[in-house]
Amino acid sequence: MSKANDIVSQMMANDSFSQWLGVDVLEVREGYAQIKMTVREEMLNGHRVAHGGISFSLADSAFAFASNSHGQKAVSIETSINHIKPIFEGDELIATAEKESISKSLGQYIVRVTRGDELVGLFKGVVFRKQDNWLISD
Repeated sequence: MSKANDIVSQMMANDSFSQWLGVDVLEVREGYAQIKMTVREEMLNGHRVAHGGISFSLADSAFAFASNSHGQKAVSIETSINHIKPIFEGDELIATAEKESISKSLGQYIVRVTRGDELVGLFKGVVFRKQDNWLISD
């Protein structure tokens, strides 16, 4: 198992919210994470479309996995999302997070949330990179 996969496995084991979302990890490598989920009925708002917090939360989980995959613990300090298209019950969403830039103390990431080939959300996030490192199994 790679370092990045080991870190994400540790994170997912303690991440009750990503588990509730039904997140499946598709691919992880340093500075990159791709995850998916399917929108359920209890995730819909009064307009019968997915609550904006659902696509945001999926993107935020991918962001967390990608930004921690380097081995140094990272926590978000600023995030935003553009909701581009409505999302419906039964839609399978994929969030792909990629590092844009990284320094000793900050990292910037872009997360694209897609439904098939269609972009439905664009998330931007900045993390603070802490002095703590993840414990990696040999």
